Amino acid sequence: MLTTDFAAWARDLRAADVPPGVRDRVALRVADAVGLVAAAWSTPAGVAVRSLAAELGGAGGARLLFDPAPLHPAAAALAHGTLVHALDYDDTFPTSVIHPMSVLLPAALAVADGDRPGADLVTAVAAGDELLARLGAAAGRGLHARGFQATGIFGPLAAALVAGVLGGREPAVTASAMGLAGSMSGGLLEFLSDGTWSKRLHPGWAAHGGIVADGLAARGFPGPASVVEGRHGLFAAYLGTPAPDGIADGLGERWLSAEARVKLYPCAHVLHPFIDMALDLRGGLEAARVDRIVCEVAPWYVPIVCEPVAEKVAPTGEYQARASLPMAVALALVDGRVGVASFEPESTGRAEVRALAGQVEYRADPALTEGFGARMHVLAGGERFDGDPTRPVDEAAGVRRKFDENTGGAEALWEAARDLDRHPVADLW
Repeated sequence: MLTTDFAAWARDLRAADVPPGVRDRVALRVADAVGLVAAAWSTPAGVAVRSLAAELGGAGGARLLFDPAPLHPAAAALAHGTLVHALDYDDTFPTSVIHPMSVLLPAALAVADGDRPGADLVTAVAAGDELLARLGAAAGRGLHARGFQATGIFGPLAAALVAGVLGGREPAVTASAMGLAGSMSGGLLEFLSDGTWSKRLHPGWAAHGGIVADGLAARGFPGPASVVEGRHGLFAAYLGTPAPDGIADGLGERWLSAEARVKLYPCAHVLHPFIDMALDLRGGLEAARVDRIVCEVAPWYVPIVCEPVAEKVAPTGEYQARASLPMAVALALVDGRVGVASFEPESTGRAEVRALAGQVEYRADPALTEGFGARMHVLAGGERFDGDPTRPVDEAAGVRRKFDENTGGAEALWEAARDLDRHPVADLW
């Protein structure tokens, strides 16, 4: 069984078994996620989920990063996961569009004792990261095509795995917890219809579900170890197809999780190359001169960021704007930057932004299959300006700038999170 294979591998995984490059990227993304908790802390969604977590209470020994009040681990995981994902600013696996760290770090923080070495947390998160990467690679973008957010489908299993590793569970118990967690999977893309907040909840609910499943399995409450590949398992139920063979092949030798990408803009990740191109082109043209902007997109982007056109050109709220190709391109060209406040109504409602968004059109190109494939050209005053989708990005520098913006420059917190291998978990508080 896949759950048994992963549980046994993760239980025996040691810090030295994780390649240095993989560990470094995990630590970078941990630091990124810590900053995102701070960024979303006082947003309406952040306030709501923190209030609920406080009401749920509990004496389980967990707490939130910036609040000493004790919480039940499941409540803390719910709040942290929702906070990390609240601004659509967290990391992504391009193959499946899973957002791993918004599930993995909340699950780890919920169960990791403060005196525990940070290296233990990084190692457990690396194991959960690899599970999500491999399940996501096997599913591809099929879950999105069927109206599900993949993070909510596979996330509970990864959260249960992380909790089991840090809790010292036997592999059979962790596999049972992953089996239970599969029945807590869910997450619809219907938020795209009106920009409401259900997507923000998906990683928090996944982390919450994994913690609950771990607690039940530890108390002798069994779950099906065949939850992935069984006849009523996740692949059969959500994708209508058997799970492919070989998902666990080469564990510890090939690290699919290395493909994770951080976000440098708070919006759908498929929009990032278009923002980069728009920012690059902005120096050579004035937004007022633009006649037409043509964006070439992968067909699977269309129902997420391109259609319905009227809704994408004039989104009704900030979360709808975060999934709008016309709005992202227009904001980049008008402002020369895209930040946390860019998608708020007072920003997206400006006349010049709405007018430029109306000049954006898309063309679906089936050849754009790799990663977040994109091409763009701008027609202005009889000239054509072509974007360069291959511009290199310094992720580490970008994450540091982002962290400083999100936390107000919390240097000690950055050092603890970025170099967690050499700090106790307690230093995150």
